[in-house]
Amino acid sequence: MHGDLVFLMTNFQSPTMSLFSQERDIRPMKNSFQTGHPKFKAMKRNKKRSPDPSVGWTLSELRLLSSLSSTDKIQAFLDTLEYSAESRYRSPRSVLRDRMAHCYDGAVFAAMALRRLGYLPLIVDIDAVRDDDHVIAIFKRHGRFGAIAKSNFVGIRYREPVYISLRELVMSYFESFYNIDYEKTLRQYTRPLNLSTFDALNWTSSDAALDAIADKLNDIRVYKILTAAMARSLSPVDKRTYDAGMLGVKRAGLYKP
Repeated sequence: MHGDLVFLMTNFQSPTMSLFSQERDIRPMKNSFQTGHPKFKAMKRNKKRSPDPSVGWTLSELRLLSSLSSTDKIQAFLDTLEYSAESRYRSPRSVLRDRMAHCYDGAVFAAMALRRLGYLPLIVDIDAVRDDDHVIAIFKRHGRFGAIAKSNFVGIRYREPVYISLRELVMSYFESFYNIDYEKTLRQYTRPLNLSTFDALNWTSSDAALDAIADKLNDIRVYKILTAAMARSLSPVDKRTYDAGMLGVKRAGLYKP
């Protein structure tokens, strides 16, 4: 799982608590937040103080993290990184050191940065056929979903928090999610995975911890977005959209169907 490659429901409470409430938000919403799926229950917010993932980091690393004070600044930082065509995984600290990331590394980094702003560290794996998957970090603001992502393609990165459901957010990537053969390849997506469940593995600094996270992404529930008939009838991406999305692409990082 690399290139343009979440959610342990261990504690539950009334649906009146929003699944994607910020960690700093202690007041439950009056209505459950719409996820686009029936019986999608809310996860109880962890009332314990979140561990500081940056203990032991250098002063320069902490300064950079402190500068990522908004969701758009996190995205802007990811955009400055070289796209990684390697199969290895980089923890957030390794991303800072190497200034390189593919989509999985970038999503985990963004989840850590979002947590520092008070959001839950949530990632979602968007699955494709004849193409790499794509991992995004998601957040909720003003009751709506948004996303941060690192990508080799122009059109599948940041999303403003204007989407009412997780499915709606994922579908915003559909038209821009294609392979080098002009095929639209997005087919399904996972439940959100809360990375705080991996705190004991020190996932912000340990590259090895990302193997465990990737394994969990492969095991959790997925939601299909197309029927087989719908997939067969898809039209190819038009050349203008194709060329725009490939602006600045790193050829070595492209999936070869």
